[in-house]
Amino acid sequence: MNDLEHRFTEESVGRSLAVLGERWTLLIVREAFFGVRRYGQFARNLGIPRPTLSARLKSLVELGVLERVAYATGPDRHEYRLSAAGRELFPALVVLMRWGDEHLPLPEGPPLVLRHAPCGEPVEPWLVCHRCGAEITTANVTPEPGPGHREG
Repeated sequence: MNDLEHRFTEESVGRSLAVLGERWTLLIVREAFFGVRRYGQFARNLGIPRPTLSARLKSLVELGVLERVAYATGPDRHEYRLSAAGRELFPALVVLMRWGDEHLPLPEGPPLVLRHAPCGEPVEPWLVCHRCGAEITTANVTPEPGPGHREG
């Protein structure tokens, strides 16, 4: 299909970036992956302005990326945990991290390395087809209208 106009009507990357594309949002999600759960920990680790943090946490809870869970009785005794939808963002963050290490390297090398516990080796993400196991690249995929496609 040569006409790729269908890519621009309510397409998924744009919708995802509208929700997650702001810098602090992905950094909050990154921190959650590494075990940060409490408001004060997010504020301290990120150096984020507190009003911004409050707004981003509220938004991430409303969008179902994080869950706000009481950890003790009393006011403001809540922590933030990744939901199932939030945990599904892990591959995207790993790929962004690898891209940054490769294309925006620090002279000393990567500041963080992820080690794959089952094999003991550093993680090197590789996008593969769930059905056949072949690598997915721009050379071997074809964008085409999906079930949610609407004409113009």
